[in-house]
Amino acid sequence: QVQLVESGGGLVQPGGSLRLSCVASVDIRGSAMGWYRRAPGKQRELVAIIDMRGNAEYVDSVKGRFTISRNDAEDTVYLQMNRLKPEDTAVYYCNRNWRDWGQGTQVTVSS
Repeated sequence: QVQLVESGGGLVQPGGSLRLSCVASVDIRGSAMGWYRRAPGKQRELVAIIDMRGNAEYVDSVKGRFTISRNDAEDTVYLQMNRLKPEDTAVYYCNRNWRDWGQGTQVTVSS
């Protein structure tokens, strides 16, 4: 069974930064890796995705602020979040190949 373990969430003030990490229990080479989020009272949405070649796509609301990256040697994917806004508050989930999910990490942006 594939395990994805997220870390790096927390409480941050508006305008601040956080870096999320997701470590997989399997080799992620050849996998599409993504970050999703679910805000209170809302449906889960795709935030960013990166394919096996390193090509990345983002939801419009985070373009220019968030960066997804991967280190296949360490089976890890990252989400660097800058200029955070209160509306970024959500549980962030790591995903592999639109199938495997992590347990989520809470990000709260508040003053």
